Amino acid sequence: MKVSSAISPAEPLWKRVPMQNAEGKNLSDFMMIIPQLKHQSADKIKAIVNEIEQVLRFYEKQVVFADLNLNLNVLWVSVQPVAGICLEVAAAIHHRVPEAKLVASKIN
Repeated sequence: MKVSSAISPAEPLWKRVPMQNAEGKNLSDFMMIIPQLKHQSADKIKAIVNEIEQVLRFYEKQVVFADLNLNLNVLWVSVQPVAGICLEVAAAIHHRVPEAKLVASKIN
């Protein structure tokens, strides 16, 4: 997984999210909301992004894609099809960023 903290406009999420892994298996996804994130100071946002990145790096073999949308206060994560990984990664993010709440997951 390539990790980048670049902030830039992007294509719609549905155009960027991978659907399958290299073996052709469908990926699993989950979404978390981080209420009021966009209203935080730049330093607070950087600190939260750093916490999320640390979790994603820890799970780098399972995490395929992640996108943080500051306008919507939403984190989208796509992971390898491994039993329980969506809840495990989401729980790890919530542990580091308590305000991050799991909204939905799609498990294949």
